[in-house]
Amino acid sequence: MTKEYWLDRWEHDEIGFHQNEINPYLRQYWRELNLPSDCKDCQVFVPLCGKSHDLLWLREQGHKVLGVEFSTQAVQAFFDENKLSPQLQTLEKLECLSANDISILCGDFFDVHYHHLSQVGAVYDRASLVALSPEIRKKYVRHLLDILPPATQILLITFDYPQFEMPGPPFAVSAEEVRALYDQHAQIHLLAKFDVTAQNPRYQAYGLSKVQESIYLLTTNPK
Repeated sequence: MTKEYWLDRWEHDEIGFHQNEINPYLRQYWRELNLPSDCKDCQVFVPLCGKSHDLLWLREQGHKVLGVEFSTQAVQAFFDENKLSPQLQTLEKLECLSANDISILCGDFFDVHYHHLSQVGAVYDRASLVALSPEIRKKYVRHLLDILPPATQILLITFDYPQFEMPGPPFAVSAEEVRALYDQHAQIHLLAKFDVTAQNPRYQAYGLSKVQESIYLLTTNPK
């Protein structure tokens, strides 16, 4: 998917990927990260965050939150809809809008560098890996691993379905692909896997024969 594709989706309000409620897997499995108490002062990184309400939930757990989002419209909508008045700071190729311990880097994910994430202790990835085509997924994971501090924990949520039955996004990401992308760079623990085919009218409308959602806990290797 090109940048123009996503900008067009936001411009025309075609954002079926946006959830109006807090993600239930985040609520249930975030505790599995067993973050140390001093991580209350560190940041949780949310790539391709859109205007997700999950940012608010993470802040309510006592974390500082750092997102990155290419769509200026999405970033502005997040702060407007939550009645927050952000301060603006320019960081090289990125603009950073911040309010109430939530900061969003507005710009290209691949322009985010290690020093931007120096305070990050965990990552929440619900909608970034599955939003990317296979060739971009490899580039995304390589860059993410390059810019994260050592031994960072990642809560990763994926979809898996017969890719030929729907073009995506969200794209199918199998357990085999998760291992191929992360195995040499992180410990991988499957927390849960659910067959959700019958629970989502959208999947049924596309005629998908089987949809599985998986929740992983990844811990990147010490550097």
